[in-house]
Amino acid sequence: MAERTAAAPRQAEVHRQTNETDIRVTLDLDTLNTASIHTGHGYLDHMLGQLARHGRLGLNIQATGDLQTGPHHLAEDVGITVGQALNQALGNRRGIERYGSQFVPMDETLAHVVVDLSGRAHLAFEPEALEVFGDAAGFTHYHLREFLRGLCNHAGITLHVRLLSGREAHHVTEAIMKAFARALRDAVRVTGEELPSTKGLL
Repeated sequence: MAERTAAAPRQAEVHRQTNETDIRVTLDLDTLNTASIHTGHGYLDHMLGQLARHGRLGLNIQATGDLQTGPHHLAEDVGITVGQALNQALGNRRGIERYGSQFVPMDETLAHVVVDLSGRAHLAFEPEALEVFGDAAGFTHYHLREFLRGLCNHAGITLHVRLLSGREAHHVTEAIMKAFARALRDAVRVTGEELPSTKGLL
């Protein structure tokens, strides 16, 4: 891949097809609030819409999957494909802010998400150790975890997700996604020209 400067378009298009899912993603890090998302799962569409809106991303996702078995494969594979697109759009990561941290409340729920576009994949997902009740149209915090795990692994992101309060699945998943989107928005901002690492490589 050719190296990108901070002024170059930060865009990517990825198609990923398996026996379980078929996913196309286009991503523009610098086009605000434009989204066209169709996965066949209404709540996953809602979550991805939050990612686009609060992350201020140009995001187009067209996906199909084996929803008769539940949303697990679709959520994971959409995360993988979005992660691949994000990695491509970031290019050499020169000039980016790199770090982002956001708290987001949703009624009784409070989520905290911290992002490092480090080039190293790691997900610390605290809600899996807590009691979260119910689901949102068949979508639970475990499905969100698999989406984020796929994204982190393929975008090279270190991501810490903390749930400070909240036990209802809809509020928990939505607050986490909004916090992730806003932290990612801060991290991908171009604020200089240098690589944000003393190692000289991300």
